[in-house]
Amino acid sequence: MNKSGSPFCIIILLSFLSACNQVTPAARLQYNDDGKFKIVQITDTHVIPGNSGSEITLKNLEAVLEREKPDFVIHTGDIVYGKPAAEAAHLVFDILAGKGIPFAVTLGNHDGEFDLNRQQLLDLISGMDGCVNKAKNNILTLSGQNGLDRVFYLFDSGNRDDVADINSWGYIHEDQIDWYRKASDYYTINNGGEPVPSVAFFHIPLPEINEALKETAKQPGFYSGNQGEAPCSPLFNSGLYLAMRERGDVQAISTGHDHNNDFVVYWQDFFFMYGRYGSFDNIYNDLQPSGARVFEFTDGQPGFRTWIRLADGRKEQEFYLYPGMGSLAQPQ
Repeated sequence: MNKSGSPFCIIILLSFLSACNQVTPAARLQYNDDGKFKIVQITDTHVIPGNSGSEITLKNLEAVLEREKPDFVIHTGDIVYGKPAAEAAHLVFDILAGKGIPFAVTLGNHDGEFDLNRQQLLDLISGMDGCVNKAKNNILTLSGQNGLDRVFYLFDSGNRDDVADINSWGYIHEDQIDWYRKASDYYTINNGGEPVPSVAFFHIPLPEINEALKETAKQPGFYSGNQGEAPCSPLFNSGLYLAMRERGDVQAISTGHDHNNDFVVYWQDFFFMYGRYGSFDNIYNDLQPSGARVFEFTDGQPGFRTWIRLADGRKEQEFYLYPGMGSLAQPQ
């Protein structure tokens, strides 16, 4: 055998080394002593400084956090909806800082429309107490007694994209998908060739969610929650869902963007999910009161528990979701 190794092995090694250079988690999270870890996803807070509705938004956010006491918060975009954007962002994240809750963000389509562009707003938030963001796309890892147990991928789904004079909602671009592939390969190789169970968060839902809704409409037990509007997905399918299925690690995607949706749809042994609209009458919405989606992970246990927590204290849509579960209708 050639001591230098086969060309195939060399390619794998080079790919692994390239991934090593690109994979730097924004945060290395750890399970609590009880083997649990809770993430609250907030989304579409649309805060406007001095707005009376935004004052209710912030009170509702505080009520959800007090009820759930999460270990971590992920905001999936449309944080602000007026200027000064810096003040609006501080109104949201100072609440988290005051409670000592670390957080990460993925920007929404409205977040760069005011007196700060997207990069300026991201830079501002990244410097706030408790924020772990390192870039526009971020990786969070969660480890337990036996080492790495979960990976969370946070993507910037953009604002709007004009391709060939076609105006579309923003989408995940090829360089972002390449970043994900390399990171996924890195974690899989380090996990003995087994994909690490993962969840992805971003603002604008993928086009595949529409196909999922069409199919599951004919299959009771594969859908739960509120759908008050058609998903506003990009017109362009850049292939992120396919890349995730090829890698076999990402089990669920949770987004925001569509204010009247907070459902879970189970399709092709994969979960498409929405957070809960987090604002209050600053822009269109029929779901009231505001709230958040909660994720609870257990060390070494497949899948995760999730529910919607409303600002008035009610809990809705509580499920234990895991690949191969068969149906959302089965006993939880």
